[in-house]
Amino acid sequence: MADVVQVIETAVGGPVALVGQSMGGHTAMLVAAARPDLVSKLVLLESNAGGGTSAEYEVLGDFFRSWPVPFPDREAARAHLGDDPLPRAWVADLEERADGLWPRFDADVMVKTMNNVVVPRWAEWEGVNAPALVVYGEKGMFSAEEKSAFVVRGRNVQRVDLAGASHDGHLDAFDEWAAVLRAFLAGIQSCP
Repeated sequence: MADVVQVIETAVGGPVALVGQSMGGHTAMLVAAARPDLVSKLVLLESNAGGGTSAEYEVLGDFFRSWPVPFPDREAARAHLGDDPLPRAWVADLEERADGLWPRFDADVMVKTMNNVVVPRWAEWEGVNAPALVVYGEKGMFSAEEKSAFVVRGRNVQRVDLAGASHDGHLDAFDEWAAVLRAFLAGIQSCP
């Protein structure tokens, strides 16, 4: 969170519209709660106040550790990871090194970071004053009850659900996501 604050203060001076997806949304929410002077609007895609279990995140870590890295080329990476929007983004982001293609993250560091999201941060969410847009994918990772509870406990919150979108709606429902984001940032009261 401190890095985000430093970038806003140094590069922009504040306040900014802060947008985050998943764990990035959780971080954006914490920044908006801690430094309301730096956040004019908050947009969260497939995010909430936190929760879950360390075991759930360890499963994701096991998946990342299972990648046979280095990949010799992007075709081998696609063959292993798949050709859906999220795996395509992972393949596109692989770092080219002398011995092949590597992810730009360490699986153990990723799990350790995700474990910080296990602690629910309801007080912070309830304290966010900036106008907020909460966007969920119809096929995302949160239940209807979790989505409703998050929106109800926030202040000045709009909610939009992206039809057919997954947890990665910014990838698999890009046009709808972009339209909703633009409308909210432009100040249109009712997003599409």
